[in-house]
Amino acid sequence: MKRRRKRALLAAPLVAAVFAGTTGVTSGTEQTPVTGPSPGAAAWRADHSLGRTLPDPATAGPERVATFFAGLDEEERGALVRRHPLTVGNLDGVPLGIRYQANRVALKRERARARVLADAPSGTRGDHSQAREKAERYGELLAPGRQILAFDPRGRGQIAEVYGDLAHAGRTAVVVPGSDIDLRNFDDGGANRYGRPAAMAASLRAGMARRVPRARVAVIAWVGYTTPVGLGTDAATGRLAEAGAPRLTRFLHGLTRTGVTPPAVLCHSYGSVVCGRAAPGLDGEDATGLLVFGSPGMRAGSVSALRTRVPVWAARAPGDWIARVPHVRFLGLGHGADPTDAAFGARVVTADGAEGHSDYLRPGTDSRANFAAIAVGAYDAVRCAPSSRECADAR
Repeated sequence: MKRRRKRALLAAPLVAAVFAGTTGVTSGTEQTPVTGPSPGAAAWRADHSLGRTLPDPATAGPERVATFFAGLDEEERGALVRRHPLTVGNLDGVPLGIRYQANRVALKRERARARVLADAPSGTRGDHSQAREKAERYGELLAPGRQILAFDPRGRGQIAEVYGDLAHAGRTAVVVPGSDIDLRNFDDGGANRYGRPAAMAASLRAGMARRVPRARVAVIAWVGYTTPVGLGTDAATGRLAEAGAPRLTRFLHGLTRTGVTPPAVLCHSYGSVVCGRAAPGLDGEDATGLLVFGSPGMRAGSVSALRTRVPVWAARAPGDWIARVPHVRFLGLGHGADPTDAAFGARVVTADGAEGHSDYLRPGTDSRANFAAIAVGAYDAVRCAPSSRECADAR
């Protein structure tokens, strides 16, 4: 009984510390995760215009999707893009160029729909303002040269954007962000830009190109799951990670099936919780490694407990407040062991020069140099943390 009381007394400060440490903000709301296929799946299933059954977005794996699209001619592919842009643009296993095309069509249609709603007589001022903001945002994503690999307008919006020539890149990476990221702000600039996946991806790509100047490199900013917002239970539990992990796994499987070089997967903050839940389903065909940074934990006690077949790397900046988060799990709260702890078994690298929780990929930091070296496979150039025997062995 006394032990139970003690745990109960410890639970309150633990909850507060985990919430604050994971998000770094002062308020939050519980999110409903976006799951399942994108809007329009029913119309896709009912479409028999090609004289064959289309692969079900809810059940067909990326390999089945890739095989199906390989059997279509250009006219048939174009017809599906015009009729079902949201489905084609989000269907893992579809060739990259077709997904880019489909998402441009989807963005144009969503922008047109938002413009109509912005002037709808039945709408409120708030409705009109929100619709105008969406129309403007969709227009920004339609700027020339942007390569949108996924776009889902549901909820707060999800997106994946490619930096570089992904189809021909010899070295690739995927950035998985943490809390408070969505379609609206994933590419925001400003002082905190290196906490946003777009700037992280662009900076990482620049670092990779510097490391291997003769190679083609590409990075994807993947906002393909519903992230926690602010301070609340979402940030301290694995609920949203459990919903997001299958989406990440399927996305990585789809890249492989379309001929993309297996990427290094970089997981920031709560994104490392998502990567921890996805880890058991990944092997060397899906990723060259998982690299977690600013991590509150991966909901596993060790690398071996992750049951993954890819190497696991970790980093934490000296001044990152995530270090103050209790690395425990209690009644579903908290995310477990610290991935930078030697006992966890990850390959820990230095992050000198990074300031705070969102500065890891700022140019000039140890962490960016290390992350770029890992992404291109230049392991001899990686600076290992003094206590990391695993990292030294990898070199």
